[in-house]
Amino acid sequence: MAITYRQAGVDIDAADRLIERIKPLAQSTRIPEVFAGVGGFAGLCALPTDIEQPLLVSGTDGVGTKLKVAFATGVHGSVGIDLVAMCVNDIITTGARPLFFLDYFACGKLDVDVAEAVISGIADGCRQSGAALLGGETAELPGMYPDGEYDLAGFSVGVVGRNDVLGPALVQPDDVLIGVASSGLHSNGYSLARRVLETHLALDAQVPELGMTLGQALMTPTRIYATAVRDLIKALGKDVHALCHVTGGGLDGNLPRVLPAGVVARVQPPQTRPKIFDLIEKLGPVDTAEMRRTFNLGIGLVACVQADRQAEAVAALSAAGEHAFVLGRLSSAQSADVPATVAYEGDVG
Repeated sequence: MAITYRQAGVDIDAADRLIERIKPLAQSTRIPEVFAGVGGFAGLCALPTDIEQPLLVSGTDGVGTKLKVAFATGVHGSVGIDLVAMCVNDIITTGARPLFFLDYFACGKLDVDVAEAVISGIADGCRQSGAALLGGETAELPGMYPDGEYDLAGFSVGVVGRNDVLGPALVQPDDVLIGVASSGLHSNGYSLARRVLETHLALDAQVPELGMTLGQALMTPTRIYATAVRDLIKALGKDVHALCHVTGGGLDGNLPRVLPAGVVARVQPPQTRPKIFDLIEKLGPVDTAEMRRTFNLGIGLVACVQADRQAEAVAALSAAGEHAFVLGRLSSAQSADVPATVAYEGDVG
């Protein structure tokens, strides 16, 4: 008897069923620039006509070992949001408008219900960011992944006018830094977080400090800041100089990436932060310096704005539904040639 592809571990019929379930999810994210729907070999998207000298902006990322928590808890939808967030939050730092997103979902044996939950989360993230889910790839790879596990990667493209690109060239030495709160760990530092927390607590344990189970806290989705950034730029225009997505590496590793040489970012972290960070620091214990270089510590985004617009910046971000606050300000370093650095201060005014 001839052997089949299904007997080798790849179920084409299951993949076809998943595609049919994905089509309405992708349709729910459609934007005017999309030229064709899901199902072809490639997705087509036009450039917006209202942007002068448009530049395409791209970013790619994954979810990391947060997926291990998804496997253990059976919660799969929110990692789809994380996947979009990690890509989109990067490209909006240039001032770009997200256009479309593509995903790659790989597993050893395709579970259509699990894959649909993940892609439903991806569609949710796309709607939050205003991007179209333009396509993707589902790969069933027998022997590559343990049963019940999968991997995710994503790719996003946005567009910004050449004269509207944000970044170090616009930053002034007396600019103010506006912090925007994170929802928790987002999708970074999970190897350390799991090493500490799962040593002491079960994922289904109710944790009084968190007001939920450990698993629920760890699966809190990453915030997507696209709408808030759009509203901030609309309110302040050219007085928004740079944006920083705070991911792995924390403020120390990410904020200098959007600042010019010769400046010091003098920051005063907020008095309160998501309790998950306090729990990690205490149970580890983990040193303050290690916490700062691993986690966002409650700050998911930083906007660098002209000093006299700080109140308007906070108001615009707050009106967009974010918790925003003055995080600090820039000052000139002793030498104009030294790389930008972050300094933590008790009071920056």
